Amino acid sequence: MNTINADFRSDTVSRPSPAMREVMVKAPVGDDVFGDDPTVNALETWTAEFAGKEAALFCTSGTQSNLVALLAHCQRGDEYIVGQEAHTYKYEGGGAAVFGGIQPQPIEYSNDSTLDLNKVRSKVKPDDFHFARSRLLCLENTRSGDVLPMDYHSQAASLCSETGLALHLDGARLFNACVKQQVSLQDIAQHYDSISLCISKGLGAPAGSILVGNAELIDQARRWRKMLGGGMRQAGIMAAACQYALENNIPRLAEDHKNALHLAKGLASLPGVNCDIARAQTNMVFMTLNDAAITDGLVARLADEGIAVLGGDVMRLVTHMDIDRSAVDRLISVCDAYLQGIGQH
Repeated sequence: MNTINADFRSDTVSRPSPAMREVMVKAPVGDDVFGDDPTVNALETWTAEFAGKEAALFCTSGTQSNLVALLAHCQRGDEYIVGQEAHTYKYEGGGAAVFGGIQPQPIEYSNDSTLDLNKVRSKVKPDDFHFARSRLLCLENTRSGDVLPMDYHSQAASLCSETGLALHLDGARLFNACVKQQVSLQDIAQHYDSISLCISKGLGAPAGSILVGNAELIDQARRWRKMLGGGMRQAGIMAAACQYALENNIPRLAEDHKNALHLAKGLASLPGVNCDIARAQTNMVFMTLNDAAITDGLVARLADEGIAVLGGDVMRLVTHMDIDRSAVDRLISVCDAYLQGIGQH
């Protein structure tokens, strides 16, 4: 098998640029558990202001920042309302239930990746000791590349205000949504009590997520981060990478979106391939094959050509800073040749 030189598995696989590595090497550091790492402190202050929030907390990962947010919002016996396929519910190891005794109340997503707010309202429990206490609504933006409509944020916030829920956003790819909709982070963040911002998806940092919210919530989250083993020492090396990513790599997400749309159009033109071009809103493309039995063979052929993709009944392809237009065209060409070779045309 050839060396992989085009990796479409996720936007988490990108490598730090030479400029990012340089700021990491030069970053002034201290002991963040003592609160005296200047680079971490600067990142937290800058990000809180950028999001229009009182405070921020640097975490190791999106899973950790989401988890400490849920633990800060909820007590044991509380519940959070969440999407059935949401990352916080399905892909983060059940951490809220395991560590916090917090019950999830999942709801199926609508086709546009929103949660029907009437359904959300119907799931809010009455004040009765028979039920878990409804405390939090968790949304996700983007979800599978889908961007939440701008008016939905205010509608969700209004519902939460009426029902006494707090509102958390898993914003792992929120900057993709901001770039797609040409809005600022504050335009969206203003509606949420807390937001998890992942800097290692799309923006190119090797690790790190930042939770933003009011000062009291962030104080509670910092305590939970320590309990979860997230208290880091000379973390300024990683914080410097995140600061560089936030200051330099947000506008270029538009290029990833263009490449994803080009990829979707190319795949949709191939007989035997199903790819909804309209779903390529940001940096994710989804495809299926008419003959699912040949999926493993296609994945293997792509790997032989130095192209990494995830298999499965629905194949997710993700563009990022290490994927250029030539890599996209090469993937389309290899798929075309493979399908022709097995008589799909």
